[in-house]
Amino acid sequence: MDPYIATWIAIALIFVLMALGVPVFAALGAAGMAGIVMVEDLPFLLNRLKSFSYTQSASYLLTVIPLFILMGAFAHHAGIGARLFQVARSWVGHWPGGLAMASVLTSAGFACTSGSSVATAATVGAVAIPEMKKSGYDPRLAAGSIAAGGVLGVLIPPSVLLIFYAALTEVSAGAMLIAGIVPGLLTTLVFMAGIWLICRSGMASQATLAPHTWGQRVRSLRHGWQVLLLFSIVLGSIYLGLATPTEAAAIGACAALIMLLCARQARSRLRQAFNASCRSAITTTVMVMFTMIGAGIFSYFLSLVQLPQELAALVSDSDIPPMLVVALLLLIYLPLGMFLDAFSMLVITLPIVFPTVVSLGFDPIWFGILAVKMCEIGLITPPVGLNVFVIAGIDRDTPLTQIFHGAWWFVAMEFATILLLFFFPAVVTLLPQSMLQQG
Repeated sequence: MDPYIATWIAIALIFVLMALGVPVFAALGAAGMAGIVMVEDLPFLLNRLKSFSYTQSASYLLTVIPLFILMGAFAHHAGIGARLFQVARSWVGHWPGGLAMASVLTSAGFACTSGSSVATAATVGAVAIPEMKKSGYDPRLAAGSIAAGGVLGVLIPPSVLLIFYAALTEVSAGAMLIAGIVPGLLTTLVFMAGIWLICRSGMASQATLAPHTWGQRVRSLRHGWQVLLLFSIVLGSIYLGLATPTEAAAIGACAALIMLLCARQARSRLRQAFNASCRSAITTTVMVMFTMIGAGIFSYFLSLVQLPQELAALVSDSDIPPMLVVALLLLIYLPLGMFLDAFSMLVITLPIVFPTVVSLGFDPIWFGILAVKMCEIGLITPPVGLNVFVIAGIDRDTPLTQIFHGAWWFVAMEFATILLLFFFPAVVTLLPQSMLQQG
C-alpha cells in the first residue's frame, strides 16, 4: 500500500479507537501494527515484535520514574505538604490573595519532592482549600489556584514528565531536570502576581489576614527543612555532577523514607502509608511503560514511511521563519490537551515534531520545557482537565464549572510565562549549560 495512504489510515485508526474507549497506549500500538502490516507484511511485524517491548522499556534511565514517585509519596505521608502551607501562610498570608499565594508556594515547594502534578494538587488541596473557605475566599480563586499550582509538579524537578521527554528524545535527563528549575520559579512568581492583580481588581473575594511578626516568619522556616534537604540532595548532586539522575533519585527516595519513619503523625499508619506509596509508584510506572511501548510501535511505523524525516526536510526548505514553525508546533498541544493526558500528548507528537525542531537548529532542552509547559495547560482546561477533577473531588461544594472558571485565569498566566520562555531561551538554557555532567 502507498505509505501516505497507510499513514492517514493509521492516524484515523488512533482516534477511532480512542473514541471507542480504548486506552491510548493500546490505540497507538494497534494503529502502529496495522500501519506496519499495510506497508510491509505480517511476518515482518511479528519478527519486529519479538524483542520490541524489551528494547523499548529496558532503560536504566527509566528507573528514575518509580524512585521519584516513591520519594513524593513518602514525603506526602510524612506530612510535608501541611507544614509547607503553614510556612508559606506566615510569610504571604497577609497579602491580597495571600492564602491563594501560599497555596501556589506550597505547590512549588511540594513539587520539589514529587514528580506528579496530581499528587501535588491533591496534597496541597486537602490542606489549603478548607483554610481558604474558612477565610471567605471566592471558591473560583481557591480551587483554581490549587489546580494551577499542581501543574508545577510536572515542571519543577524532580519531574516524571521531564524524564519521560528525555527518554523519548534521548537528550540528557540531568540537563532536562536542571532546566526546569528557573521556569518553575518564574511560573510561581507569575501565578502570585496574577493572584495579586485578581484580588486588587475585585474579580474575586478574599480575606486579609493579620500579618505575622518577622520573628514568627523566621521561626516557621524550620518546618521547611525537609523540602530543602530533598531538593539539595537530588538537584544539587545532579547539577554538581556528583550523581546521575538515577543515583540521585535513589538517594532522595531513601531520605524521604527516613523522614516518613521519623514522622510522628505517620507512626500509627506506617504500614498503610508504605504500601500506598509503593502501589502509587508501581501503577504510575506501569502506565508510563505501556505508553512508551505503544508509542514506540507507532513511532517505528512512522520511521518506516519516513514521515518525520520528510516533514523536517520540507520545513527546513521552506521560507517560513523558524520561530514561527516552532510556535505553530507548540499550538498543536492546545487541542490535544483538551482530550489527552500529558504523557500521551508527548508520545504522539514528539516522533514527528522533535526531528523538525532539531533540523531547524533549536535547543532540544528549550523546546522540551516549552512542550511541557503546553502540556501543563491541558491539565487545567476542559473537558479533561485532570487537576480540576482532582480538586472537584476534594471540594465537593464548588461546582466543576466554577473550578474551570478559576483555572482559566491561570491559563492566561501560563501563556504569559510561555511567551517569556519562548522569546528569552536563556532563561531555560543557562543552568543546563553551566552544570557539571556526570556519567
